[in-house]
Amino acid sequence: MIWIKPLLYENLRIAFQSIRGNLVRSVLTILIIAVGISALVGILTAIDSIKSSITSEFTRLGANTFSIQSRSMNVQIGNKRYRSKNYSYISYSQAREFRERYTFPSTASISVSATQIATVKYESKKSNPNVAVRGIDENFLQTAGYELESGRGLTFRESFEGDNVALLGAALVKKLFAGDIDPLGKMIAVGSGKYQVVGVLKDKGSGFGDTGDQVVLVPFTNVRQYFSRPQMNFRISVMPKSPQLLDAALGEAEAVFRNIRGLSTQDESDFILEKSDNLVNILLDNIKYVTLAATIIGFITLLGAAIGLMNILLVTVAERTREIGIHKAMGANSHSIRQQFMIESIVIGQLGGLFGIILGILAGNGVSLLIGSSFIIPWQWMLTGVALCLLVSLGSGVLPAIKASKLDPIEALRYE
Repeated sequence: MIWIKPLLYENLRIAFQSIRGNLVRSVLTILIIAVGISALVGILTAIDSIKSSITSEFTRLGANTFSIQSRSMNVQIGNKRYRSKNYSYISYSQAREFRERYTFPSTASISVSATQIATVKYESKKSNPNVAVRGIDENFLQTAGYELESGRGLTFRESFEGDNVALLGAALVKKLFAGDIDPLGKMIAVGSGKYQVVGVLKDKGSGFGDTGDQVVLVPFTNVRQYFSRPQMNFRISVMPKSPQLLDAALGEAEAVFRNIRGLSTQDESDFILEKSDNLVNILLDNIKYVTLAATIIGFITLLGAAIGLMNILLVTVAERTREIGIHKAMGANSHSIRQQFMIESIVIGQLGGLFGIILGILAGNGVSLLIGSSFIIPWQWMLTGVALCLLVSLGSGVLPAIKASKLDPIEALRYE
């Protein structure tokens, strides 16, 4: 056992000498392997960043909530279409009765859309006619994931008595109140109505059909008065006290609302309970195809690197035939010759893997930086990259190592 370590050290020394002696070819092979690993690690790290960002954003926007509504959400991603059936509207009396009768430990809110094309004015300034006006109660900000930048939310009395007060989205504040003007307490015009600004919402962003920061929130009873129309369709949102209670809260809510709608045990529910994380799950489910494509691209690049590495080692065997003959003449056996070329292959592969992992982490976290996600160290993909490089090295080095070990020492010494 004592001779193994010196022999291993000597083979490592010879491997690095060979790499330095064929620097251009070795560097090109290392770069090919690095590109393959960086493509694999980089893309998969970026995908993990995107997944983390999507999950955290939807959690911030109220991913632990569910809603009771009559209109479905139609989403098509790729060739899959996700659609819920449309049913009759939810009336104000039904929404209010649900809020009063639902005793599960949770926060329930009711809201209604007034319009999506309102124009908001403050003195001589006005917005584009693309502002969403929504009627809300005092619990809506919590269940919808809104936060206050300044001011306050609605009170219970304002919600149910329909006072002319409003909360403004961040984009509207920038549009209407330039400079250092404080919007709190100012009077704005929404359509023909006048409202006092009592709160400003934090920047939320927009996406997936959400109007985001182009929004005015007013008491829902005020919407019933000034934006009245037949069959106003209310939406009920529920946030359980704990995410673990979500399924239990769903079952209780369905039972209570079925009773409010007067349905018998044989009747199908004529409303929809929509979890707010459904869209997250749809998106994450479809990202797996991107992951698969990235993995295939990485493997194809690594296959090219393996072929290049094998070619370099075969050329090295031919160039070092005389050297191999000298080693065999001095007593080196076929096993040690095979080990020497295998170690050289592994060293080149692991150097390429090291550079590839570093480049991949930097590239993947570059995407994290762009989307505002946290820095990710992809331990799983790093270990996968090391393992793949080892497999590529072993696969590429087997044939040249066997060829070198089978050389006849006399013929090798007579070479050239």
